[in-house]
Amino acid sequence: MRMMVWSNNNIPDQSGRIALVTGANSGLGFETARALLAKGATVILGCRSREKAMTAKKNLLMEETSGLVQILDLDLSDLRQVKRAVGEVNSKYKRLDLLVNNAGLMAPPHTLTKQGFEIQFAVNHLSHMMLTLMLLPLLSQRAGSRVVTVTSGAQYMGKINWDDLHGEKKYDRWAAYSQSKLANVMFALELDNRLRNTGSKLSSLVAHPGLARTNLQSTSLVSSNSWQESVLYKLMAPLFQSASMGALPQLLAATSPEAQSGEQYGPRFNLRGYPQLCRTAPLALNIRFRQRLWNISEGLIESCQN
Repeated sequence: MRMMVWSNNNIPDQSGRIALVTGANSGLGFETARALLAKGATVILGCRSREKAMTAKKNLLMEETSGLVQILDLDLSDLRQVKRAVGEVNSKYKRLDLLVNNAGLMAPPHTLTKQGFEIQFAVNHLSHMMLTLMLLPLLSQRAGSRVVTVTSGAQYMGKINWDDLHGEKKYDRWAAYSQSKLANVMFALELDNRLRNTGSKLSSLVAHPGLARTNLQSTSLVSSNSWQESVLYKLMAPLFQSASMGALPQLLAATSPEAQSGEQYGPRFNLRGYPQLCRTAPLALNIRFRQRLWNISEGLIESCQN
């Protein structure tokens, strides 16, 4: 790692930059929006719930900031709504400097989206891939633009179930979550590879928060009603860091002049602490696997365009 300790104080001036952060109404997304606004960026809050987005905007504007806050209705569980949201962004903005693919679901019961996709694979991976690819023309307007895809430590335990991507034969909610988080990394690295091959100045980076306290844990417990998980979370509570600390890796990836396309950042030892370069799940380094996932995902996305 080239920087020993990196915090919000290290974020360069963001005046004039336009950033879209998905899932920005709470947790890591909210903290990311807050930090970017404090440095002067215009931040678009991409949120499924307009009510929650309005509350987040109100709370952000109560703080000292030189940036602007916009709201984008973005339901990542429906690819057709993603396409509509991209149309809105294209009509309102002439460029986009930063896309933070932050929103996500963690370990819900088996649920299919309107397009028939397992919801974690769809929300965490497919929709963010679609959003990114459709926004590439805007992102490519100015050199120095970045895409930061947020994964988790579950990437290291994940594998792509090529024969049952949507858990129709057998569903394990944690395996499905890990699959989606591995897919995040595979997409980000393959995007980096393809951008390099075309000579693009756009960068694609990856970040994960380690053990960060967000609403994902409580939502997962409510949906599972598992006393075992409740006990586990209580035992692990001392290890969890705040959402603001958990957001540092993605903020570093999004803003640091030191961060390079294709790199992944996470907390020290992949658990907690200040961000640094971190290792990538070995399966995500397999070019053949990445290309296979890209082609499958692209086909699924295109099937919903008609």
